[in-house]
Amino acid sequence: MKLYIKNMACESCKLVVKDALEELDISPVKVELGEIEVREDLSDDEKRMLNSKIKKAGLELLERKQGALIEKIRKVMVDYVYKSDEKPNIKFSVLLSEELGHNYTYLANFFSEVEATTIEQYIITLKIERIKELIIFGEYTLSEIAHMVHYSSVAHLSSQFKKITGLTPSHFKALKEKRRVTIQDL
Repeated sequence: MKLYIKNMACESCKLVVKDALEELDISPVKVELGEIEVREDLSDDEKRMLNSKIKKAGLELLERKQGALIEKIRKVMVDYVYKSDEKPNIKFSVLLSEELGHNYTYLANFFSEVEATTIEQYIITLKIERIKELIIFGEYTLSEIAHMVHYSSVAHLSSQFKKITGLTPSHFKALKEKRRVTIQDL
């Protein structure tokens, strides 16, 4: 049985879900971002208990197929931004269509209807949060960061960063008090 989980966007989320499954004595076949597979069908009580345990970490079990597609779209976006070294340098729209087997226009319209934001705005927000993280860690130059998060140039990155945060990347680095927003809060 496959189950879909909202806001599951990092490795620590996978650990939270694995721990919750273990506490409920449920054996997972696999635990991936946004999706888990268990050997047997879960009862409504088991689903409720699992949902209760993972909600403490900001996660939520999805019941509807509609929510599952949204989470699949989000997963592809998060992978694209956070695992850039594993993704080929192709347009995101092409990647999303290939990964989910749907026309990009359909996916974009569906996402906008359900989430009240566009895929483009959501991915820009993800990129900005990733850039903040990379700037704070201080391991990469802006040029390397631009390449990592699929910007064509440092100028484009800087322009979009300033538009969203109101700060230049260098000013942001100097502040360091400005906290990052978790993916779950986007």
